[in-house]
Amino acid sequence: MDLKIKWGILSTAAIATEHVIPAIISSKYGDVHAVASRSYDKAKSVADKFSIPKHYGSYEDLLMDDEIDAVYNPLPNHLHVPWTIKCLNAGKNVLVEKPIGLSSIEAKKLLEETQKYPKLKVMEAFMYRHHPQWIKVKELVENGVIGKVKTIQSFFSFFDDNPNSIVNRKEYGGGSLMDIGCYPISLSRFIFNAEPEEVFGNIEYHPEFGVDVAATAQMKFKEGTSSFFSSIQLEERQQAQIFGTKGKIDFQLPFNPIANKISKIFLYQNNKTEEIIFEPCDQYSIQADLFSLAIINDTEVSTPLQDAVDNMKVIEKIIESDKLGKRVIL
Repeated sequence: MDLKIKWGILSTAAIATEHVIPAIISSKYGDVHAVASRSYDKAKSVADKFSIPKHYGSYEDLLMDDEIDAVYNPLPNHLHVPWTIKCLNAGKNVLVEKPIGLSSIEAKKLLEETQKYPKLKVMEAFMYRHHPQWIKVKELVENGVIGKVKTIQSFFSFFDDNPNSIVNRKEYGGGSLMDIGCYPISLSRFIFNAEPEEVFGNIEYHPEFGVDVAATAQMKFKEGTSSFFSSIQLEERQQAQIFGTKGKIDFQLPFNPIANKISKIFLYQNNKTEEIIFEPCDQYSIQADLFSLAIINDTEVSTPLQDAVDNMKVIEKIIESDKLGKRVIL
């Protein structure tokens, strides 16, 4: 196989055109070979903008292109699993946007489907985990630099009250938990390297859209706790703090640090603050290269699909807890 993976982009979604396509183009081991849209004109426009060799007016046509090695799937949440399975059936490796699907049952269905294609790679696109700041934080935690982690506090929010926005469409799997609440859940499981034992959630639903516009949750792990809130109708903001018995780690921008600017984390220890700086980098490019290398070298992907299933289970339990008005056990 060539040292560069030929990528196909399934749709002209904003996350694709604003982040992933430029990231793959600038990556070391990938090239964007084709883009597809249900609108031929949209596909052509994006292809022209990024000098992509091929464009298609349907997703099916892209999957029939034998030159494509991997597909990036940024479709709305309710189409993640169905179209990822279609990609597998067409012999394509797939990087699929988070969250993996609408439910843990759907996620398990995808996981089972991948077992029919042992040579193909499938991964959920949680790009933040691949940024050097999180690699460093994971190292600091595992080396006991802040002692034993006891609690994590985080939040992620932005404002969108457009009724036509995907995040406000219940049938598409919209809402704050699915769109951004999944990040604090993921990071907590990542740092504790475990699944929560129980959760307690409180959710506010939009009276017209039916999606959760705000969610607050506590997760109890064997070694500690994590609390967070997410909202799609609050000022745009993000934060993550990791508290240990000997110190604390804070972030400048935990989830989407700006690619062309330095990023920072802050290590608090013994009444002193150490600022750790990371040179500009694109976490989407890093993610694309890691996935491309897994295909080239036929190695495991950096984040196994079971992780996506487990993250989905926590989201469901938070929703269940809110409905029952009490803590629920996983």
